[in-house]
Amino acid sequence: MARFGVEEEFVLLDEESLVPLALGDATRKRITDEIALGTVTSEYLTCQLECITDPVMTMPDAERQLRHLRGLLGAHAAAQSAIAAASGTPFASTRTSAVSPSPHYDDVAAHLAHLTREHEVNGLHVHVEVNDDEERVRALNRVRGWLPVLLALSGNSPFVGGLNSGFASWRSIVIRRLPSSWCPPRFHDLDDYRAHVAQLVDLKVVPEAASLAWAVRLSERFPTVEVRVFDAQLLPEETLFAAALSRAIVLTDERVSVGELDGIDASLWMAARSGMDARVIDPTTGAVADAWQVTGRMLDSIRRVLAELGDEDLVDEHLERIRRHGTGAQRQSRAFDRDGVAGLRRLYREGTPVLPA
Repeated sequence: MARFGVEEEFVLLDEESLVPLALGDATRKRITDEIALGTVTSEYLTCQLECITDPVMTMPDAERQLRHLRGLLGAHAAAQSAIAAASGTPFASTRTSAVSPSPHYDDVAAHLAHLTREHEVNGLHVHVEVNDDEERVRALNRVRGWLPVLLALSGNSPFVGGLNSGFASWRSIVIRRLPSSWCPPRFHDLDDYRAHVAQLVDLKVVPEAASLAWAVRLSERFPTVEVRVFDAQLLPEETLFAAALSRAIVLTDERVSVGELDGIDASLWMAARSGMDARVIDPTTGAVADAWQVTGRMLDSIRRVLAELGDEDLVDEHLERIRRHGTGAQRQSRAFDRDGVAGLRRLYREGTPVLPA
């Protein structure tokens, strides 16, 4: 059974206006001092935090860490009259968020120039351990074709500037403006991957391989495939669902035809726009189909692995919840339409509840 790890990004919001708030170093240190499982680190902007699980083998192990870390964030946010929101984009923004102090982040901000002012995005990254170098590349190639439906299932960023963008994943549209973003090309082997990355670094498109914004890439620090297509998820159950799908796709030996880069990127745009109402390219046939049909094909492809890992029921039950209650983006939109900012405030707090003393 392969180990996996989860990285969740959160944005600290003023509880009244839901605009981003900077987190002080002292507050970040207090959170870190209380951690029993996992890690909390700074992120690109001072209004952001990243929670990282230790490597785990099972979804219950991951769930314990996710709930512990989210509870700490919720408690410290509440002490500042704030909310730690697991949303792909903040509801509103002053576009004045500062970059976290770091030589690396300073270099990135200088490179991105004006883009940094609008880069208030929060993602979910899933690392899946694959010890064989060449198999990691084959796994990356497998994930490529399923990226659009994974995004459709996990879109959770409908708002920009206090308005409904009309997109299920506005975060994905913001990410698209970065170099080396969305779907990577298909690679022949590890040498091909390394040569392609080296060329991008030589072009100064990215300062280093660890700055690639692809929706799936090979980790530079660990022997893992890193699936990065997901928006931050409102609830830990949704994060576990994304992790289960990612691990099963990486570990399956099913062969799919996948597809050309422009077709996958076009499908990603439609998934970002329409979520589970999108039409995307089915990587098993190359034909266009609706997102629910392609989800069914994906499950057919990975069901044996899900069963072997003990994740089959988790995935089936969460898919049924999406059918009944919608994706994160749909639930955010409904909460705002029904109760305005108060509705969003309640929804965000459900994801980072204050731990009992």
